[in-house]
Amino acid sequence: MESNKGMSIIVPFLNEEEGIELFCTEFDKYVGTLSFPIEVVFVNDGSTDKSVELIRKQIFTNIAKVQILDLSKNYGSHAAIRAGVSKASYDICTWLGSDLQEPLELIPLSYEKITGEGYDAVYVEKKSVGVSAANRAFSKMYSKMMQKYAVKSYSSGGTSTIVFNGKIKKFLNDNIEGNSSIMLQIMDAGFKYFNVSLDYKERAAGASKWTLQKKIKLLIDSFVSFSFMPIRLVSIIGVLMFVIGVFVGVFSVINKLVNPDVPMGYSTLISIMAMGFGITNISLGIIAEYLWRAYDAARRRPVFIISEEIVVK
Repeated sequence: MESNKGMSIIVPFLNEEEGIELFCTEFDKYVGTLSFPIEVVFVNDGSTDKSVELIRKQIFTNIAKVQILDLSKNYGSHAAIRAGVSKASYDICTWLGSDLQEPLELIPLSYEKITGEGYDAVYVEKKSVGVSAANRAFSKMYSKMMQKYAVKSYSSGGTSTIVFNGKIKKFLNDNIEGNSSIMLQIMDAGFKYFNVSLDYKERAAGASKWTLQKKIKLLIDSFVSFSFMPIRLVSIIGVLMFVIGVFVGVFSVINKLVNPDVPMGYSTLISIMAMGFGITNISLGIIAEYLWRAYDAARRRPVFIISEEIVVK
């Protein structure tokens, strides 16, 4: 059972002036139907528009506490969520996007599972998603790869939101990881969880900031932080290349002995060298990703910097 009854909702945002007012209005209205208090921690992840100003002008009637954390620059959504968790007042926490895609019924459902049934976390997967076919394809591929090669408890349907208790909150605040996925960090820790599948909605307003570059970074961060598969792949490729090299060498010698007049072609040699150098460079790139993250962790630079804390209510 939680020591302080209520839930903190972390809302990271980046240039969401087109839809942030709608989120505030709709979410405040929904909170009025709940039987427990809600705190909202907005995290400004480097916005350059009027998002913060619009939030400060909002009148919240049902939400118990509202604050804005203004980060010094854009650190990414996972770092922004970590910043919000570090300042959350209640033990039970989760995060929501400011685009109203998440089904709000996950809040009372998860709260009951944690406070009433003793779960540490509730994993919310996407039953259906109102997004483009390309985004659905990426999400499906990412989910399957994470489940197979990184964290076995990751849902094949795509876990998008996690509601967690004070035990996990403390774990996250004590172990703030850079270049990492907060969802995979929670799942990999092995806490007691309940899985629920809900329908997600189309984005209410504005354009998504979830770019291809950010998706690729998340994919790389997830693998490097939670899976040894890339390093194992380097070893497997090395063994395969050795076997291919031995096979081609033996074949060339036998072919020359059987057919002395057959010239030894340069094309085969060039092809093998090109393939070998290519695979070597790919392998070095994978190893460099691990080394960079080890170096980045050793420097112990802050994952996020909060430049200002604004109390709205």
